[in-house]
Amino acid sequence: MKAGTTRAATRGVNGNVATPVITRYAVLAMLGSLLLAGCRTAPQGEAPATEALPELRYEAATLAALPGWQTDAIGEAWPALLASCRSTGLAPAWRGFCDQASALPASDNTAQRQLIESRLRAWQVVTYTNTPRHAVRSDTGLITGYYEPMLNGSRKKGGKFQTPLYAVPDDLVSVELGEVYPALQGARVRGRLQGRRIVPYPERAQLSDGRVLAGKEILWVDSAIDAFFMQIQGSGRVRLDNGSTVRLAFADVNGRPYRAIGRYLVDKGEMTVEQATAPALHDWLLAHPERQQEVFNQNPSVVFFREEKLPNPNEGPKGALGVPLTPGRSVAIDPRALPLGAPLFLSTTHPVTATPVRRLVLAQDTGGAIRGALRADLFWGWEAGAGDAAGRMRAQGSLWLLWPADQTPPAPVAATTAH
Repeated sequence: MKAGTTRAATRGVNGNVATPVITRYAVLAMLGSLLLAGCRTAPQGEAPATEALPELRYEAATLAALPGWQTDAIGEAWPALLASCRSTGLAPAWRGFCDQASALPASDNTAQRQLIESRLRAWQVVTYTNTPRHAVRSDTGLITGYYEPMLNGSRKKGGKFQTPLYAVPDDLVSVELGEVYPALQGARVRGRLQGRRIVPYPERAQLSDGRVLAGKEILWVDSAIDAFFMQIQGSGRVRLDNGSTVRLAFADVNGRPYRAIGRYLVDKGEMTVEQATAPALHDWLLAHPERQQEVFNQNPSVVFFREEKLPNPNEGPKGALGVPLTPGRSVAIDPRALPLGAPLFLSTTHPVTATPVRRLVLAQDTGGAIRGALRADLFWGWEAGAGDAAGRMRAQGSLWLLWPADQTPPAPVAATTAH
């Protein structure tokens, strides 16, 4: 694996010289030896030994030059920004800015914009990949979407309610490697004890008959397809047969790598890459009930939930930062590459209208398929149309990190490449 190196200064987005802030991804060879015994797949984000790893840099930019900065409705992002400020997971560098932001009137959008422009600096997120001739610069990456689905369920199995959603099993063991090896801060493995050894937790195909997870059912829902897609989203609402609605929030995973079922169906010739949107996958599964479990099993990752009350139906689920997500203004990122909680500026394309989407967003969540610096998942909410927009969103986009002007953005914790 390659050690970190610092490159010479390069040109920023406005032609000014920008000193790279972040060095080459430090891919840790020891991680492989610490993975669960018998694991048959490489850890997510680890590149083949022959692959050139990209070097992540933050290149200095100006807010005024960001595409769409002047027309973005900053006030729509302000509640999400204040939510990040209230989080204990936000870096100490934000204390001064957050104190000032919290003191501003919620309706004073002019003052909000002025505070951001006077206190924050923009850094474009770019990567450089070495080739035999030169380093290839990239300032765009994949932008996808997610949402909070609504399912129909019951606390008892019966009738149309046949598909269980599970709580975290008692025998699932999670090991924070950073507690033992500081160089692996942020890395985690999951499995279960077998004697004195930790072995991989069963994958989806091994859990599908329900015997291993018996007794951990939280609710039963009326659609295996919707249950599968809810796992991909990470949380959801369930309307119970007694008329009440609860939220099932992400609690843990079985530790197996996430694999997209769309790729499986494309490889099988069932659809093209362009056709493989979430709505199309849903329709295909609905039309092929006899093959549903086969396709589900191509994704060995299983998500476990915890039940939460829903006191405010107008509030989104909590993301990895521990604050409620804001529709259109919260994104999931790879926290090993970008700082969780920080504001970002996103420039991409609307999945339905094809119009530009250029707005201030907050890095408030993470996701198993979100790997790499030039990668984000935009939260679309839970209202009508959110699922369609999220399911269709697969566009190229650019990101700028906003950070206090008197501070240097932090280096990434570990290495990854975008999937």
